Amino acid sequence: MKTENKVLHLPILVEQDEDNIYIVSCPVFKGCHSYGKTVEEALTNIKEVIDICIEEEKDMVSGTNRFVGFREIQVSYKPATA
Repeated sequence: MKTENKVLHLPILVEQDEDNIYIVSCPVFKGCHSYGKTVEEALTNIKEVIDICIEEEKDMVSGTNRFVGFREIQVSYKPATA
C-alpha cells in the first residue's frame, strides 16, 4: 500500500549577518539552521536540513500545523556606554 506524502507549512527565519551571508532557521526543529550567499541558496540548504530533522523526529512530526506569519516590532533601547 502506497502512503501519500503530507505537506508541512513551516516557518523559516531569514537573517543577514555582518558579512552579508543569509542565515536561515526553522524554529519547529531544534538546531535546524543553515546559510547561503543568497536567500535562494539558503532556502535550498535549509530544505535539506529540514529533511534530516523530519527523518530523525518522524514520530513527533504532525501534519496539522499551519504557518500564519511573523511580525516585526520596533523597540527602543539605550546602548551600553563604554
